[in-house]
Amino acid sequence: MSQEVAKKEGSGAQLVSLLEQNKRQIELALPRHVSPDRIIRIALTEARRNPDLLTCDKFSFLGAVIQSAQLGLEPGSALGQCYLIPFKNHKTNTKEVQFMMGYQGQIDLIGRTKESPILTPRAVFEGDEFRYSFGLIPELHHVPLQMPDPKEKLLYAYCVAEFKDGRKVFDVMTRAEIDEIRARSKAQNFSPWKTDFIPMAKKSVIRRMFHYLPKSVEIQRALALDEMADRGESQRHEDIILNRPLQTKGERVENRMDGNSPDDFENFTP
Repeated sequence: MSQEVAKKEGSGAQLVSLLEQNKRQIELALPRHVSPDRIIRIALTEARRNPDLLTCDKFSFLGAVIQSAQLGLEPGSALGQCYLIPFKNHKTNTKEVQFMMGYQGQIDLIGRTKESPILTPRAVFEGDEFRYSFGLIPELHHVPLQMPDPKEKLLYAYCVAEFKDGRKVFDVMTRAEIDEIRARSKAQNFSPWKTDFIPMAKKSVIRRMFHYLPKSVEIQRALALDEMADRGESQRHEDIILNRPLQTKGERVENRMDGNSPDDFENFTP
């Protein structure tokens, strides 16, 4: 057995112990219909799927799990609700786990609001019949070509929001706009941008549509975490473990305790 494998197996045992020790705190953060054992199993599954998570600070891992639990979202690519991403903090020279929302998580959170609009995001590929226009009489027409969805063929991503009163609004993003968002993100090299490009494209257009959609405390919190991940800032998961409220961007700038700036982080690639 190599030293690296042994180290990760040892870290896995420590993680199991940490999650079990904090099961009660995880349970308090969960909606009633979700058990702490299920969340712990999901977290450990993610650690097995991406062993680099085991080399991260264990409290940041626990904090990211609790963040997802409080939002009622399940981490992992199976549902695409949210992801646990390893980052390296160059300021402290430590590896941390960060929470990142997926487009299915966005749809879930929006669906919990009072207005609960139905969101339908779609990707448009080369060869599809597609046209749209805005103005007083908006129009959106899409006839997909029956073929696989390679990211190289992606041309647009769009989302339609249908409200209970019959109103429909939509937005469209070009491939260039999507690539620009990815390029600005500190999470571009080791994150769903690399493994799940099409879902991240759908997430981008939904996120831009949030201007037209109902807001909630959960949505604002998830967006704040997402923006911190995009900027490469520490999400300070120790704060949630200590029951400190998530600070706004202005508060973080004024009261920054760790001295981290966005450039202090980059995606961790071993």
